[in-house]
Amino acid sequence: MSDDPVREWILSEGKATKIKGISPIGGGCINRATRYDTDAGSFFVKTNRSIGPSMFEGEALSLNAMYETGSIRVPKPYKVGSLPTGGSYIIMEFIEFGASRGNQSALGRKLAEMHKAAKSEKGFGFHVDNTIGSTPQINTWMSDWVEFFAEHRLGYQLKMAREQYGDPIIYERGQRLARNLGPLFKNVVIEPCLLHGDLWSGNMTYDKNGEPVILDPACYYGHNEAEFGMSWCAGFGGDFYKAYFEVMPEQPGFEERRDLYMLYHYLNHYNLFGSGYRSSAMSIIDDYLRMLNV
Repeated sequence: MSDDPVREWILSEGKATKIKGISPIGGGCINRATRYDTDAGSFFVKTNRSIGPSMFEGEALSLNAMYETGSIRVPKPYKVGSLPTGGSYIIMEFIEFGASRGNQSALGRKLAEMHKAAKSEKGFGFHVDNTIGSTPQINTWMSDWVEFFAEHRLGYQLKMAREQYGDPIIYERGQRLARNLGPLFKNVVIEPCLLHGDLWSGNMTYDKNGEPVILDPACYYGHNEAEFGMSWCAGFGGDFYKAYFEVMPEQPGFEERRDLYMLYHYLNHYNLFGSGYRSSAMSIIDDYLRMLNV
């Protein structure tokens, strides 16, 4: 293995003959981000000193799946590998971001175009398991969305909460909800759409032409409405939803399901960041148990 596999790739397969500058980029708390400027353009590199390449392989598969839809802009992934000192890296296209927020209508329309363009014949899931933040996200294929969401999304997070915090109350009530989701999906057509999976303001930006760009995915094929699960910290406005629903029409019961998809992310934040998120998750669970009378 090369002492510097990133540099080696850039100067060979990356078609560069000279690296002009290497500069750190602020941002994520899990990985280190760096910009490489070369005579063949710029590259964006993320490294992680403690985790093997499987995490970045999942990210590369996610980015590539979204990139191939030709809809919303995402950085094209080029190379994933191991570092000689341990850990791993991913090299991808460097996108110059614009200074200000672009328009929400374009974001809604392009996101809907991605959901419409990419469907899976295998059902709900993804080619590999990946991570949501640093939490494992299980993507084993299933043919039924309600079962998939109950088991691999809510169920997994609830088990983590029980194991991590010894929290039997949220586990028992959450599992009761997970077993009784059916009525929330009455008369709904659910197709396995390609989802970004972790769409909040930190993973959305705009390029210098004002076109929306989405980053740091946790992709899987799922119900398109699940994409809005992080809307509590995404800043989606009326223009966003109006443009989105013009391409992907709103389904019956959309408003009743919004909190359900937020619940997955509140549970994940509880597991990642602690008890500050427990009351939000518990409140959603209790509201649904009352609504469903279970």
